[in-house]
Amino acid sequence: MTNLNEAGTAETGTGEKYVDKKRYFWPLSVLWPATPLIGLYLVSVTGWSIWYGTVLILWYLAVPLLDAMFGEDFSNPPESAVPDLEKDRYYRVLTYLTVPMHYAALIGSCWWVATQQVNALEFIVLALSLGIVNGLALNTGHELGHKKETFDRWMAKLVLAVVGYGHFFIEHNKGHHRDVATPNDPATSRMGESIYSFSTREIPGAFKRAWELEDVRLKRTGKSAWTLDNEILQPLVLTVILYAGLLAFFGPIMLVFLPIQMAYGWWQLTSANYIEHYGLLREKMPNGKYEHQKPYHSWNSNHIMSNLILFHLQRHSDHHAHPTRSYQSLRDFKDLPALPSGYPGMFFAALIPSWFRSIMDHRVLEWAKGDLSKIQIEPGMHDYYERKFGSVAPAQASAVPAE
Repeated sequence: MTNLNEAGTAETGTGEKYVDKKRYFWPLSVLWPATPLIGLYLVSVTGWSIWYGTVLILWYLAVPLLDAMFGEDFSNPPESAVPDLEKDRYYRVLTYLTVPMHYAALIGSCWWVATQQVNALEFIVLALSLGIVNGLALNTGHELGHKKETFDRWMAKLVLAVVGYGHFFIEHNKGHHRDVATPNDPATSRMGESIYSFSTREIPGAFKRAWELEDVRLKRTGKSAWTLDNEILQPLVLTVILYAGLLAFFGPIMLVFLPIQMAYGWWQLTSANYIEHYGLLREKMPNGKYEHQKPYHSWNSNHIMSNLILFHLQRHSDHHAHPTRSYQSLRDFKDLPALPSGYPGMFFAALIPSWFRSIMDHRVLEWAKGDLSKIQIEPGMHDYYERKFGSVAPAQASAVPAE
């Protein structure tokens, strides 16, 4: 077993050692969930209400600016180094440590609004701030939920319970990864579809697909879906216990605070799903099945700062190609469809549909080499795009897409 104190090195096959230069920056992903508590500390020290919005300021302003300043990291671990990286427990321990950080942020924020004098605006800003970081508990659950070890999978359920989105464990792994970039996937957005319209089919569609998948699995074993063997109900029970405890300790104000932070936490996942495959479409084969998904069926981002606080979530292309591969081993590929900013900047842009389309539509068209038939387009928007792009001749591929 690789020692935790080893400097993330492995043989590259050329006699040189591969060194993960981001090794000691990955703890930023662990510290990020603590930002609401940091904001509350600053409020207590300075008395300035602006610090209730610490997370909002960092997420929507500071991180996108830092992404622009630091740029992108296109470096990859050589394939020969991946086995040692995967065995290095340092990286896995960081994901474990993130789980209690989410619980601390939730409990600390609940204690604050229950015991301190806050006005309505401060209350809402803190709830939204907590929602952002707890929405990213889904990112921790995403990383752990793809692992095969029982402990990791239970840690995933535990952290998903923080924001009441336990069905993600089933929906993402067994549904989204199967149907991604096809019309069958409620978690793939269409070109011309606003995030608000997308959310009305993605959120209920994800739960429906998760329940159906788990129902089928349990029926194969002769069990009803209404059993604690149901891996959707397991994290749901944890959420009910957690939220009931918070209500008992901190009072009726939790009936308002918890739903706001939960709803905005769900919105973070919706935002991620919205931008990760916007407009992309896998080709339908003569046998009626869709082509096997490839790295170029996901929008990728190599922006350094946002990747460091998101456990490399933005190297989404390699994740879909190799779902069980851990964050430290994810690679970039040449000529992948690329986002112009990291997720925080793109989440903000998505809130303004016309702005988001002005950023992304021409990129989708370039990805499809000018062929609108190769793009998933929002129903009712075909005529608009025919008028806007119909005169654009399919371009020749500038490079062979990554396989």
